[in-house]
Amino acid sequence: MAIRRINVERWSLISARPFAEVVATIEKAIGRPDMQQFGKQIAAAKTWAELERVVQSATGESDLMLFARYDLGQILSKQRSAGAHSMVRLVVGNPLIMKKMTEHVPDAGSYAPVTILVDERADGVHISYDRMSSYLASYDNAAALAVAKDLDAKVEELLRKAAA
Repeated sequence: MAIRRINVERWSLISARPFAEVVATIEKAIGRPDMQQFGKQIAAAKTWAELERVVQSATGESDLMLFARYDLGQILSKQRSAGAHSMVRLVVGNPLIMKKMTEHVPDAGSYAPVTILVDERADGVHISYDRMSSYLASYDNAAALAVAKDLDAKVEELLRKAAA
């Protein structure tokens, strides 16, 4: 049995924009494919080029797509003492980017796709992301780390735009 210690960098910022606007800006920039149909198209692809076309058609302007959306605020708001609380977890990524990382570090498949957390607090809307490069740093693989840093840049650019 092996245990690896992973130190994760949490990248975050606070926006003065309304929660709904921040989330809408993020969702507008990411592809939102029908995941059942997407899975069928991936399975039907006969060549790598076909698979690439399927993925590229599913990603948005950010080169990312939505895998899952969890409205955590819906659960949190059910407790009366907590009051209304807006929080959403977006699981986003790009299978082509994941492939590039896992070619070098198979464990990267444990961290991709990534999570974006958007939650409303008294001081504004917090937008957080755990950097992929921090997950992969301990594996000492320069090629995987370069891909992870590029992914971090894409996600962070998206979140800066959503916050602005």
